[in-house]
This record gives sequence, C-alpha cells and structure tokens, in this order.
Amino acid sequence: MSAKIVVRDLHKTFRTRWGRTAALAGIDLTIDDGEFLCIVGPSGCGKTTLLRIFAGLETYSAGEVEISHAEPDRPLAAMVFQEHSLFPWMTVEENAGFGLEMRNVPRKEREARVMALLETVGLAKFRRHYPNQLSGGMKQRVSLVRAFVTDPQLLLMDEPFAALDAQTKIILQEELMRIWEATRKTVVYITHSIEEALVLGDRVVVMTASPGRLKDSFVVAFPRPRATVDIRGTPEFGQQFDRIWRLLEAEVRRTPEVEP
Repeated sequence: MSAKIVVRDLHKTFRTRWGRTAALAGIDLTIDDGEFLCIVGPSGCGKTTLLRIFAGLETYSAGEVEISHAEPDRPLAAMVFQEHSLFPWMTVEENAGFGLEMRNVPRKEREARVMALLETVGLAKFRRHYPNQLSGGMKQRVSLVRAFVTDPQLLLMDEPFAALDAQTKIILQEELMRIWEATRKTVVYITHSIEEALVLGDRVVVMTASPGRLKDSFVVAFPRPRATVDIRGTPEFGQQFDRIWRLLEAEVRRTPEVEP
C-alpha cells in the first residue's frame, strides 16, 4: 500500500510573549493511502497543531511533511472541525455545496452531488432549512456532507463529535463509517476518546504530553464493516482499550490540568 502522508522529524515551536513554546518535537509518522488513522493524546499535546499542518493552515518549524497529491483535479484535503462552522445565512443545501461552488462546479452537478449525500445522511427534507433550525447532530451531518461532497483525497477531522450527546455520537459514527466504507478516503481523526478511536480507526496513534511526540501505535483488530455497538462489548475491545489507556494515563497525569 502506498503512503499518503510521510512525516519526518517534525517540529513546531510557537513564539509567545513569554518566549518560545515547543508544541511538537520529532514526529515521525507514515499514513497509508486509504487508512483511517485516529490520534489520541492528552490536552495540549499538539494533536490539532499536527492536523492543521496537514491542512496547510499552520507552518512547521523543522522537519518534512510529504503529502501525495496524485490526482491534481481533485481537492487535496477537507477539514471537519469540532464546531460545525456553517454559514448562518445559508441553507443546508447551500452550506453543503459551498466547497463545490468555490471550485466552480456547475449548479446542476453541484445540486445533484449535494442531494445524493443529503439523502445518505437523512437530511434531504431539511435542505431549505437554516443552521439555527437544526439540532447539533444535524449541523454536524451537514459538515460531513460538505467535506465529503468535494471528493477530497484526504479528510482531516478534529473531534467532530465531541460536543454531541452519546446517542447522537453513536449514530454519526455509524454514518461516517458507512460513507467512508464507500469511498475509502485517507482520514486523520483527532479524538480524546479511546473508545471512539477503536470504533472508527484502522490504527490508533498515542501522543505524549507536550511537546507532542509519538509514543506508540496500535493496529485495531476488528474487521470491517463494523457494528459499532456490538464490538464495544467484546473482550478484545476491552483489552485494546486497557493497553492504550495504560500508555495514555501516564501522559495525562503529566499535563498541567491534572493534580499530582
């Protein structure tokens, strides 16, 4: 399998009024084309900074990042944030098709592609609604559609379901899996939840406390397609959860938020 992203000795240092702060220190990582990679780590370990570097939204201080762009006629990356970031003056349909509009996709083609995905996530009948008329879960569905509809080669997701209730989160995880199974895009998914990482990912990478380094990597043992509710109750799920938590616990205790 070919590599989509190759990172070598990556460093990121921020300048602040109090001096220089290292966010990432010596990251080495290879992400395969079509892989669903989940990254977990304590707060402030640089997970989002790494994702923003992949998206081209942040520069890095040293090292190398190579992202294969084998199909220049397709957008390289799309990003889904924790907050939905929809435009309040646009309808569901307009928000979902915004990326296509920016790429000058003809209106009829744009509408057809958007409607196909809105049908997939159960939002077709809400296409004329505005964001303030939607629930939090519905807004994140629109964000997913907006990301997938442009057919990016790389999907970057920064805790997109963190603010949702448990039931809605499970539903959206399953919808994300269903869409991803059909497209097999390369996904880099940031989460604080070990459980979510094991449900979604092909592989889970554990980061250290700041400055962020890669501590370990685990291949997720569950075959696809996955019934997310079913695998949570298996002994294998508990064993993998425990292995990752034991590594992560020491790093969480090193963060300033946790009392000694």
